[in-house]
Amino acid sequence: MKPFADLGRLVNAVNVAVVGASPRPASQGGRLYENMLRHSALKGTVYAVNPAYTEIDGAACWPSISALPEDARVDVALIIVNGALVLGILKECVERGIPFAIVMSSGFSEAGGDEGRQREREIAQLCADTGLHVYGPNCPGFVNVRDRLGMTFSPAFKNDLHSGRIGLATQGGGLGRNLLQGLSAGPGVGLWFSAGNEVDLDVPDFIAHMANDPDIDVIGVLMEGVKDGRRLAAALELARAKGKPVAMLKVGHSEAGARAAQSHTAAIAGSAAINSAVFGQYGVVEVRDLGELLSTVYLLSRGAPRAGTGLCIYTFSGGTAALAADIAGTAELPMATFTAETASALRDLLPGFAAIDNPVDTTADILRNQDAATECLRLVSNDPNVGAVLFPIPMDYGEVTDRIAQSIVEVSRSAAAPIIPVWMSRRLGQGFQLMEEHGLLPFYSLADAVGALKVIWPASTSPGAGGQASAPVADAESPAGAGQHQGGAPLSEAQSKQLLREAGIALPESGLAADAEQAVAIQQRLGGPVVMKIVSPDIVHKTDAGGVKLGLRTADEVREAYAGIMETVGARAPHARIDGVLVEAMLPGSGREVLIGVHHDDAFGPVMTFGLGGIFVEILRDVTHCMLPLGREEARAMIGRIRHARILHGVRGQGAADLQALEDLILKVSDFAYRNRERIREIELNPVWVGPEGAGAIPLDALVIEH
Repeated sequence: MKPFADLGRLVNAVNVAVVGASPRPASQGGRLYENMLRHSALKGTVYAVNPAYTEIDGAACWPSISALPEDARVDVALIIVNGALVLGILKECVERGIPFAIVMSSGFSEAGGDEGRQREREIAQLCADTGLHVYGPNCPGFVNVRDRLGMTFSPAFKNDLHSGRIGLATQGGGLGRNLLQGLSAGPGVGLWFSAGNEVDLDVPDFIAHMANDPDIDVIGVLMEGVKDGRRLAAALELARAKGKPVAMLKVGHSEAGARAAQSHTAAIAGSAAINSAVFGQYGVVEVRDLGELLSTVYLLSRGAPRAGTGLCIYTFSGGTAALAADIAGTAELPMATFTAETASALRDLLPGFAAIDNPVDTTADILRNQDAATECLRLVSNDPNVGAVLFPIPMDYGEVTDRIAQSIVEVSRSAAAPIIPVWMSRRLGQGFQLMEEHGLLPFYSLADAVGALKVIWPASTSPGAGGQASAPVADAESPAGAGQHQGGAPLSEAQSKQLLREAGIALPESGLAADAEQAVAIQQRLGGPVVMKIVSPDIVHKTDAGGVKLGLRTADEVREAYAGIMETVGARAPHARIDGVLVEAMLPGSGREVLIGVHHDDAFGPVMTFGLGGIFVEILRDVTHCMLPLGREEARAMIGRIRHARILHGVRGQGAADLQALEDLILKVSDFAYRNRERIREIELNPVWVGPEGAGAIPLDALVIEH
């Protein structure tokens, strides 16, 4: 995996060159030069570069990067010229020892033509060969708000200078600016990276930099596509290790055009599901739209609620309290129970007809006493059982709501739990403006406020969304015999199971029969009931082809089953190659059936799918996903995350399934699949029989597909 770039000289640039600088203020080159020269607080020099001019606004303009003064130590070249000229300029940057270039020019892969894609390949090769780092192309630039460095052609830069401790990484310029402006009051943005086409530097580099930046507390990410899932995961893990929460909006949740696959596993593991699973695995808070991303990074900047706490709904309107409680209840947010001390103090301050229990309805009567109203709000926001206070304000009452806003601002300065105001009236009075000016950013609707709280509220169960992520295991040689199968077609069930046995995975005893009498001999050797299954490289789903017979106990039943399988398969799959019939010991019917699968995701590599198995897997789709390799906690978390996990824990008098053995099997499959990831594209074990505690977890059917 390519290491993360050290972005120090980019983020803290002292001297920059603007290639394409222009005296025309309406041009992109003119705005870029103006932003750097007049609106930025650059500590060094801005060098204008454009062969069409000898000076711009009285300052020297140089014809090329090569022509810059010999003593010019340029940190970043800002390039905004015709796309066809970019590669030559970048080569000049290499010759002058300039470490970074931000290419804002268009005319690359975004244009859809071969010429633009070839330009990007040549830039990427230059970076790989020389160590030059290129940001872009086709991007709006980079903005360091906290140090007022506007390496961008945006005319809005000079107006968007409210800085703070939120970091943004986006793949879209316009939407990134939307977020920047949405945080123009309150916590504010410190750094905004807008990646463009990501020919070299990409979102993982930016996340990693902000994870290590002591002046960034929260990271907001807007992505359209995942270029390198493993690097992204490593950056997200670094952010988690540094205690920097990440909120992510990944565009593309629909599964239109899901690819055809030979296994159930790949068919039900759409890209959006994999993205969400990996984000959860690394502790990311995933959101659904731009407004929710904005509100989530805002709330995270104020601190996520503590585990074990609940929400307090606090207002002066009974109807509003009921509505808020209903919306919060539908979202399954936990509600706080006040301590006895808090309840007693509220009772002393509020009128006898007020609602003391959560939700709190102080009634409008308390609004006549500003000090009492402020003290009540302070009490609930400092109760140790309260993780956040939702304060809906249903109408603008002029001076009355102005005083409410003053109380919220005052109490928020020292409150243990964040106060989340909701201004529900379309009349944005002075109270709204006061809270906005003090960085409280009131929500406009209860549903939006509750939705944002829902995504940041810590889970009530442990481990979390994905358990602790594992570091990739070291590469090792493949198990003995693992290289004997060549080609990209599915292995037969017999071949697949042999490969898994060699990896130490327990499977039922079996034998491959070429005729009915061999099948009888194998059944006699195994004893007890057996299952018989057709073995063919051309038949993946054997039941559909009529190639499975169950519960065979006698020689006559085995002979009859063999003949029946051959006849039915011959009719339903007349062109299939037949290797024989697998005769396998049947396990008791007291087990539960699950699926364990692995497929190769284009972005994240090998990904495991776990869920309820059997013939209904594609109908129920009760599955969860996790990027490999897995640790013990992740294996346990996967089992617990499916919707019907109670089936495995025992319902209606059933004992629990052998969850320890199931965890062990998941880990063995994870290790085998990851170590052989260059050769194996898909694995499906379905169904996996999971017996009662102590009985084990054994795959009954197996499919392995090589690259």
